[in-house]
Amino acid sequence: MTKKDSINSTNTDGKINATPLLFAVFIIAICGIIYELIIGAISSYLLGDSVKQYSITIGLFMSAMGIGSYITRRFKRNLFDVFVTIELLIGLIGGVSAVFLFAAYGYSNTYYIVMYGTIIIIGILVGLEIPILTRIIEENENNLRLTIANVLSFDYVGALIGSVAFPLILLPHLGHIKTSFFVGFINIMVANIIIFKYADYIKRIKLFKLLAIVFTGLILLGFFTADQTANRIENNLYRDQIIYRKQTKYQRMIVTKHRDDMRLFLNGNIQFSSQDEYRYHEALIHPAMSLTDNREKVLILGGGDGLAAREILKYGDVEKITLVDLDPEVIDFCRSNPLIKGLNEASLDNEKLTIVNQDAYKFLDITDELYNVIIVDLPDPNNESLNKLYTNVFYRLVYGRLAEGGMVSIQSTSPYYAEESYWCIRKTVASEGFFTTGHHVYVPSFGDWGFTLASKKDFDIKNIDITVPTQYLNNDIVQALFVFGKDEMKKQDMVQINSLTHPVLITYYQKAWHSY
Repeated sequence: MTKKDSINSTNTDGKINATPLLFAVFIIAICGIIYELIIGAISSYLLGDSVKQYSITIGLFMSAMGIGSYITRRFKRNLFDVFVTIELLIGLIGGVSAVFLFAAYGYSNTYYIVMYGTIIIIGILVGLEIPILTRIIEENENNLRLTIANVLSFDYVGALIGSVAFPLILLPHLGHIKTSFFVGFINIMVANIIIFKYADYIKRIKLFKLLAIVFTGLILLGFFTADQTANRIENNLYRDQIIYRKQTKYQRMIVTKHRDDMRLFLNGNIQFSSQDEYRYHEALIHPAMSLTDNREKVLILGGGDGLAAREILKYGDVEKITLVDLDPEVIDFCRSNPLIKGLNEASLDNEKLTIVNQDAYKFLDITDELYNVIIVDLPDPNNESLNKLYTNVFYRLVYGRLAEGGMVSIQSTSPYYAEESYWCIRKTVASEGFFTTGHHVYVPSFGDWGFTLASKKDFDIKNIDITVPTQYLNNDIVQALFVFGKDEMKKQDMVQINSLTHPVLITYYQKAWHSY
């Protein structure tokens, strides 16, 4: 049988059937964009500063694609062999990329080398794909205008589907490592389709069939053992034994335990330690609850672990608590896990508590209720979505939802480890018309941690009177919390206000924590 007699790869007029090739364009476009997103997401998860990580990933990836496109000038024959080689290599390297990145971070100090190398290698290979396919199709259709239009159309649509599928489907259900193996498998399946459909045009067909079988087996082995691999790598990233792990729609949740010390981590950042969380939550809650004129209605933004609510429920005159937290899976876990439920004293099931699973910014924007106390217990501003919750516009919304005589308490990062961040938050809150002051407490698992107190009217911290049961705070200690050392105040006048259009807080935060 001659090449032009192949019923699988040719039309009746002797030309190659381009439909499988255009389908390949569509599929590899999906895979290419997902590889970019996987690398950017892992780098953001491990290193923080998502804008920086995605910018580096996309910029370097696009440059590498340009190099790959340029290299295609050297390939003048056996283009099917070249394309199958590219797909097999992308499938293998892309499939193991997430494992290599996590391993480089957890087991060595080579993360940046591995990250840059992975981006460049995959980028070059992806840059080879479309020009090679375009040349194969164009040589047979002999219509460059039509070929380019078809190829680019399938390429762009595929990229769109990949960019939507990754955050909405793949990452929440498969996680980083399983997703990379899954996408690598798709690339290898494209190679298998080409091998099957265009066998008569492939010079080293026996070799490629063997390689396709071997690579398919390796990637499938990686996919089906991905959970065990992820667990081993993740166990190395945490000091204590991991007793629970879950990739929710919004974040990675890890719970560790060592003897009596249980810790909750979200996206690698510690949220509390059961050994000392009471210090943090008592300092966050009780000064504000003591100074307010009325405690009838309380709003908690964040606080899905229920620990802030536990402290608020110590006040019998509280009638209604509204807790706004974006991630329902975190709340469900903290409500049902016996260890955490014991720690928060089942506060998440209290009849006074109403839970709203919504973005805090959006909630403030649409609600018309006024609250006597507002507790802002949100994660640190280590990415752009969280930074929005530390801007002047956000605090303007808080101001609008605060009743007269009410108090606001805001977790404000560390005045020692992240001094500029702390004073930036304080200055941003004050810029919206609040009367403010700040205090800090030493939490062994966190270090020195700071808070901002704010109200629409002036207030005197000497009026703080702790009347509920506590493990740490009393009226003598609480006054000392408002005293700062010289090393924690030297930059208070050197910071700017954090805004949506000029998010300086992220820069302050990343610079500070990079040093530690």
